[in-house]
Amino acid sequence: MRHILAALMLLALTASAQAHLALCNKTAHPTRVALGRFNGTDWGSEGWWTIAPGKCETLVPGALDARYYYLYASDGGSGSWDGTHGFCVAASDKFAIVGREDCSARGYERKGFYEVDTHEDTDVTKSLSD
Repeated sequence: MRHILAALMLLALTASAQAHLALCNKTAHPTRVALGRFNGTDWGSEGWWTIAPGKCETLVPGALDARYYYLYASDGGSGSWDGTHGFCVAASDKFAIVGREDCSARGYERKGFYEVDTHEDTDVTKSLSD
């Protein structure tokens, strides 16, 4: 019985260690990505991850604790992946912004992010394609 319990605990630890929100870039261009989400208290956005063509990047490590996440991506030229959910972004290489309102008054740009419904899965991988 102890061996079964130990094996189940190891399996649970392994599964949670692999859980995450990842994004794969199936385009021919490097793509910059920003993430929006609610942390239980505040809305916020963070970025930029640069994902090379044919590569994947973990945006949220560990088990996902929200049903919805929001993404905005741009290849800097011909393509962007956006939506109707407004979040603030910064021009700098890295940013973390608390709040979604008054972006321009706070020195940020407002972008439309698209919704990712995790269906309450703890491990989700999405892809960008041309």
